[in-house]
Amino acid sequence: MTAKTRSELEKTLAKRDVPDDVAAKVLDRMTEVGLIDDVAYANEWVRQRQQGRGLARRALANELRRKGVDDDVAADALSTVSDETERASAFDLATRKARASRGQPHDKRVRSLAGMLARKGYSSSVAFSVVRDVLHAEGVEFDD
Repeated sequence: MTAKTRSELEKTLAKRDVPDDVAAKVLDRMTEVGLIDDVAYANEWVRQRQQGRGLARRALANELRRKGVDDDVAADALSTVSDETERASAFDLATRKARASRGQPHDKRVRSLAGMLARKGYSSSVAFSVVRDVLHAEGVEFDD
């Protein structure tokens, strides 16, 4: 069983027809004894998903929102990801993807790399900057 947010547990209990007042008491007690900790959950989620999948802060924020994490808690957890860390992660992802796309037409590679980064939540400015750097590192000139 994996860790869950309070919101996820509330939804699970509601699906099982647990009365709202009973569910609230149980969840309050679980929070009180430390079995539910949305702050710790958000921090760990951000760390794992950013390192493991290379997701940008925007994608991580969307995932935390879907899981019912409070916006302030999510913002605090996301603040642990620096701009430099996010850019380095994007560069690593694009470098790996670029290896697999060698030999393809230049514009197709650019679209493919930028699209992959966009799906990971990176802004277009970061994506194209990183793509330019990755292609430049390969010795390919980037056309503006």
